[in-house]
Amino acid sequence: MDQRLSPLFTPWKIGSCEIRNRVVLTSMGGTDLFGWMENNHFDEMGARFILDVARHDVGLVMPGCQPVYNPMFGQWLYKNKKMYRDLAAWMPELHKTGAKLFVQLTAGFGRSFTVSPMMEKLYTNKALRVISKPFMDLDKITASASPAPNRWSDKVPSRALTVGEIREYVEAFAKSAKMLKDAGVDGVEVHAVHEGYLLDQFTLGYVNHRTDEYGGSFENRYRFAVEIVQAIKAACGQDFPVSLRYSVVSKTKGMREGALPGEDYTEVGRDMAESERAAKYLQDAGYDCLNCDNGTYDAWYWAHPPIYMPENCNLADVEHIKRFVDIPVICAGRLDPRAAADSIAAGRLDGAGFARQFLADQGWVTKLLEDREQDIRPCILCHNGCFNMCHYKGVPNDQALSDSLHLARCAVNAETMQWDKHHIDVTETPKTVHIIGGGIGGMEAARVLRIRGHKPVIHERSGELGGAFIAASAESYKGKLRDLLAWYKRQMDILGIEVRYGDEVKDLSAFGNDPVIVATGAVPRQLRSVPGYEKMIEATDFLRGTPVGETVAVIGGGLTGCEIAYELALKGKKPLIVEMKDDLISQTGVCLANSSYLREWFALHEVPTYLETTLTEVRDGSIVCVGKDGQTLELPCDSVISCAGYIPAPAAQKSRNVTLIGDCQSVGNLRTVIWSAYEAAMKI
Repeated sequence: MDQRLSPLFTPWKIGSCEIRNRVVLTSMGGTDLFGWMENNHFDEMGARFILDVARHDVGLVMPGCQPVYNPMFGQWLYKNKKMYRDLAAWMPELHKTGAKLFVQLTAGFGRSFTVSPMMEKLYTNKALRVISKPFMDLDKITASASPAPNRWSDKVPSRALTVGEIREYVEAFAKSAKMLKDAGVDGVEVHAVHEGYLLDQFTLGYVNHRTDEYGGSFENRYRFAVEIVQAIKAACGQDFPVSLRYSVVSKTKGMREGALPGEDYTEVGRDMAESERAAKYLQDAGYDCLNCDNGTYDAWYWAHPPIYMPENCNLADVEHIKRFVDIPVICAGRLDPRAAADSIAAGRLDGAGFARQFLADQGWVTKLLEDREQDIRPCILCHNGCFNMCHYKGVPNDQALSDSLHLARCAVNAETMQWDKHHIDVTETPKTVHIIGGGIGGMEAARVLRIRGHKPVIHERSGELGGAFIAASAESYKGKLRDLLAWYKRQMDILGIEVRYGDEVKDLSAFGNDPVIVATGAVPRQLRSVPGYEKMIEATDFLRGTPVGETVAVIGGGLTGCEIAYELALKGKKPLIVEMKDDLISQTGVCLANSSYLREWFALHEVPTYLETTLTEVRDGSIVCVGKDGQTLELPCDSVISCAGYIPAPAAQKSRNVTLIGDCQSVGNLRTVIWSAYEAAMKI
């Protein structure tokens, strides 16, 4: 192990609980022990994930946040006694690993509850609202400190919680914590004066306009969180550890308006001056630890950093707040292990929190210890599998129901939290399997086939592996994607997979009856109907190094176009974006944390954006467009990059022995490529 990392592997304590090292699995929705958005029960899938992480040298593990009032079916968490008995029977197995377990309890979401189109229909139709109330009482689920707009939808506003309801929540925290303690759990974490969830909404002045004992003064706004810890301590004893999920600074300009790194803005939520006071106040109230990052749902990219956010984006603020408390402080949010170790060694931090990296590779901490960092499958911060709640103009949470009910899966690891359908079965009839295309999909298929006992052969027409992912990972800020590409290439070497370079397959007959997997991806859509289209540079050509001028028109404001425009701006160019739809990144599968960062970055840096605008001609030195008002406008530019999407390009058609995977079957994203490759390899 790199000795610089050694401070991560020193013991520490939260309250009376001694923990073997400083690595913390922080809570993620979907890794719950008592189920997620379903009837409460002891969840074997969540338990398997937590146990696997604990077995891989993690000090403290926290399952997904557990609502004390279940949004689905309206069940109070303390009422199902059987699941606590099941948990108690499981806890000895967890403790054999040497790890400690804190269960995170949440008061809920308030105005941050992710409303879908279906929920809008349930709420706006009076009859449906009554019928749906027993299994989804949106009026209660979305209730906040004060009447407020929902983060996702204007059609489902939040009302104010009554004092009676607040006290019911406080009682539920205490009863649930006591049952967890009796089941052998080492501590609880209160969720959260953090990320703009319900408890945080009470603390934030831009949401809380109450005039009773839960609003107005500093003490009143923090009263709900204080009463919870006091009730837990009264029920469980002063020695039972209680951590608090805590956002140091809200980084918020207003409703649905975040503040970007380095931006000069007026804070409407918790600023650092208030946070210094609040941290000490919450410590004195009884909290034994602060588990910290920044942000709210209005500034979601701080708590769920996309790849555009700086590494260690929350570390400086968390180190600062530690100076004002005597209890341990944990930092989370795109944290680099070495930076965390340095901070711990210097006494500026106590615990290092990581989340999504555990979805990509549950054993990554052990690999650090064993000096096998090259073998760590990296999280690429895409949110495609774990948290793809997306939002764009006129649409609330545009997410498939299967994703809403099954968070915490992983785009780059098809097995995580899907072991029931994605697991390796060794074959009893080994075959030679020909894979046409050595991109990510082809390599994933080859990897799974080889582990199962087959002999995969990759036929790659170029001289290197990676395919379209070479271009997709080329932007300066996409180091994590390049790490993933390196990981796949290393797997090909470790597994001894045969790769035939410069081999363009035109006839499958040479393969006889051998199975064939086609992974040839997609080709760019060309705007041939636009006069002058030949003057445009394709997105992939730009990403592979084709030079551009100073002012660059990007045609297409989807994710690819916006990421290219972002890269151009980072390099000092002057991009402008032309998009036919009424919003940028108006597509499913892109998490709001990712898309809102780019939209707000373009607004802050005044990148010209032309929505509901259609390209009609490309000229030398300009483009001609028609705007939403029907008026023609000519936009001067030196270069034009086409980001008009992709079209499947299979090298062969599907048949009995031929399987198509990834984009050559249907254009999607990295998740659809990897998962379809895994599934195809398992069927052979």
